[in-house]
Amino acid sequence: MPRRHLHLRGAAQAPLRAAFAALRVGLDVPGAFGGDVLAEAERVASSPRLPSYDATGVELFTIDPPASTDLDQAMCLERRPGGGFRVYYAIADVAAFVAPGGALDAEAHRRVTTLYFPDGKTPLHPTVLSEGAASLLPGQDRPALLWRIDLDADGAATATDVRRALVRSRAKLDYEGVQREIDTGTAPESLALLRDIGSLREQRELARGGISLNVPEQEIVEHGDRYGLTYRAPLPADGWNAQISLLTGIEGARLMLAYGTGILRTLPSAPDGAVARLRRSARALGIEWPHHVPYAALIRSLDPREPHHAAFLQECTSLLRGAGYTVFTGGTTPEHAVHAAVAAPYTHCTAPLRRLVDRYAGELCLAAVAGREPPGWVMAALDELPKEMARGTGRANTVERESVDIVEAALLKDRVGEVFDATVIDVREERPTVATVHVKDPAVVARVEGGGPLPLGERLRVRLTQADPGSAKVLFAPA
Repeated sequence: MPRRHLHLRGAAQAPLRAAFAALRVGLDVPGAFGGDVLAEAERVASSPRLPSYDATGVELFTIDPPASTDLDQAMCLERRPGGGFRVYYAIADVAAFVAPGGALDAEAHRRVTTLYFPDGKTPLHPTVLSEGAASLLPGQDRPALLWRIDLDADGAATATDVRRALVRSRAKLDYEGVQREIDTGTAPESLALLRDIGSLREQRELARGGISLNVPEQEIVEHGDRYGLTYRAPLPADGWNAQISLLTGIEGARLMLAYGTGILRTLPSAPDGAVARLRRSARALGIEWPHHVPYAALIRSLDPREPHHAAFLQECTSLLRGAGYTVFTGGTTPEHAVHAAVAAPYTHCTAPLRRLVDRYAGELCLAAVAGREPPGWVMAALDELPKEMARGTGRANTVERESVDIVEAALLKDRVGEVFDATVIDVREERPTVATVHVKDPAVVARVEGGGPLPLGERLRVRLTQADPGSAKVLFAPA
């Protein structure tokens, strides 16, 4: 099940520190930045390469979780006088700070991605940059890659430009606040347009067969000096905001393909057998899926707060495995250029503070718009980037998965032997006596095994048989 980055604060950290420390050691997670890296970061933080184009008059804002300070993206949304919309999307310009071949650059290639643990994160870049000089914090002038994407009245892109610019964000917003302002009609027009543009882009995603899975996510909540796990269904504002990033990634891929050089985020289409399995799961879960209804349309009709729907959405994540990066040069078009979930060519170019590849994709898009050769340091790194990103992404996924396992085990360690109400959300085809269950309270997703074949989509009473943070993951048995 897709999970949010989990965070613990205060007293809640104490019993888990050892388990997270062991996880870091086991995964060879980088420790503190070296002195040479920090010295370079301090130096460039005060003297970045600033662009000549001043776009500080564009009234940008960011949308992020409340505690986030590594702000990659800021937007401004406008209506065009002749009809349609204009999207300004500013992306932090990490290359304005990180010199090719320097200590910062080498360390970023070693780390590849920011890693999120419940008790803190291991950043891709020193925080003096990622949460300071390079972050699009409100009220601060920052170098950025400023995208300008014009849309028609139906949300289709009609013109795209990207250039280096000096920008200034006006406000740091969060998802709940954005949703509240839009729902109550108190949002200024630039923010209110997020719903209009996001909804149009969602409709276009549906029309091309794209998929956005709104699976409930786990998050930690605190109650005084105690903590627990709960589920959070994504807000509509989450989806609208994601559509702006997807739009930019799609346009970036289009620019690269037209130019003949780039790096795409790709995902192969699911094999027929996987889709057939999903249809069997839908029948088992009591979800009606007529043959004339496309998969993407069915997904959008489901309510993630309903247990059977949530179980099916979890099953759907099996179609999203196998994503990677595809490099192409010399005017060639890659054989596999489409990301199956996006249902279009797509690139990662909107999170350079947290993901290595985005710095390179941004430079390739700038070169494509300007009609010039990409920088030599970009071309020299392209061939190795897919392997580096596979390594870093794999580690990030393991960190997220194992961190949640540790928190779940800590939460339940004193309740071994108790019985809980659960819903079966996944059953192994090769071993139908092994399944994954969704426990509502506390919000735990864990394995259950034993007895006869387990009923996909059905409620089940389960007994906790093990839970030990750092050594034994949560395990249930049918009660």
